[in-house]
Amino acid sequence: MALEPIQQLEKLLEESKNVLIILPQNPTGDAIGSGWAFYYFLEKKGIIPTLAFVDEFNELERFNFLPRPKNISGSIAEAREFILVFNTKDNKISNVKPEFGSDELRISITPEKGSIDPRDFSFIPAKSKYDLIVVLDSPDKETLGKIFEENPDIFYEVPLVNIDHHPNNENFGQVNLVNITASSTAESIFEILEKVDSNLVDENISNCLLTGIISGTESFQRKNTTPKSLQIAAKLMDNGAKQQEIIRWLYKTQPFNTLKLWGRVMARLNLDEELKLVWSLMTIEDFVQSRSNPNDIPFILEKIKDNYSASNIFMVLYNEKSDIVNGMIKCSDPEMVKKLSGILEGIAKQDIVSFKLEGKNILEAEKETLEKIRKI
Repeated sequence: MALEPIQQLEKLLEESKNVLIILPQNPTGDAIGSGWAFYYFLEKKGIIPTLAFVDEFNELERFNFLPRPKNISGSIAEAREFILVFNTKDNKISNVKPEFGSDELRISITPEKGSIDPRDFSFIPAKSKYDLIVVLDSPDKETLGKIFEENPDIFYEVPLVNIDHHPNNENFGQVNLVNITASSTAESIFEILEKVDSNLVDENISNCLLTGIISGTESFQRKNTTPKSLQIAAKLMDNGAKQQEIIRWLYKTQPFNTLKLWGRVMARLNLDEELKLVWSLMTIEDFVQSRSNPNDIPFILEKIKDNYSASNIFMVLYNEKSDIVNGMIKCSDPEMVKKLSGILEGIAKQDIVSFKLEGKNILEAEKETLEKIRKI
């Protein structure tokens, strides 16, 4: 009888010593809470976990109230061994001598008789040190960004488990645990950990999972919140998760410079009800006066979205130089994200599209961008 996906995961974990947990590029709070929880769960099982993801927007700073895992990397490039193989069935090797030069390495190989037949020589890359890859909160491998782009081979060499809740998930893993009825990936992780070993779900893991659920549901205010979400949140609080502290850190405690930048953005806010678009313009002066930087823009877009929930597209344009304008758009509709990234020649990462317009001032860039958005 074929094993169920959760049984396949249990079997893989039993056979693994080193597990690589990969989050999407620029992870959401749901992904971070889920990743942290799964990391600490594996540690308690005696497995060595490593977290890998690219955090361009420094989103992790918002989650400093959670204990940070030790093994976090922005790359999974390994210093992997390269193995030279000689068939010694008919001709044994009597001596191997490496010679290191300034720009090269020579390896002298002495056979017992005659010379070495080139057909007896081959080379292979060594196996990855990871026994298992677990991808969290990603509908596809492309969402992993640079981690996937720079290391595509490892995704086919090592068993891959895909845990997610997005309905557009492509089931790209050998084992797929995709629960589209869950409010968040953290909710899915809770159910998985309960089945694998509920005794290991301690206060710290519960706090990470509740952080993911609160972030994924915007403190239980999104439509994706279900009675089951609330029941799981209650269980996590029974385990010691601190709901009020999480909400205070995520929604009520923000750096003063970020709040100053937010105020400057809100002062220039524009609304197009027909396009369901909210946007604002910024200058280098705004960053200087508020002592902030463009990495704060994703948070600003999220706050604009919270205040104008009737709109679908949220945009900020800002000067990089006098004739270079950068733009960032937040949109929760995956199809619209693809269309926007295409027509604006930008880069889409989850629900954010980043793009650049050169040879234009900010007002010219605003006009051109609005015209392109109207086309779609």
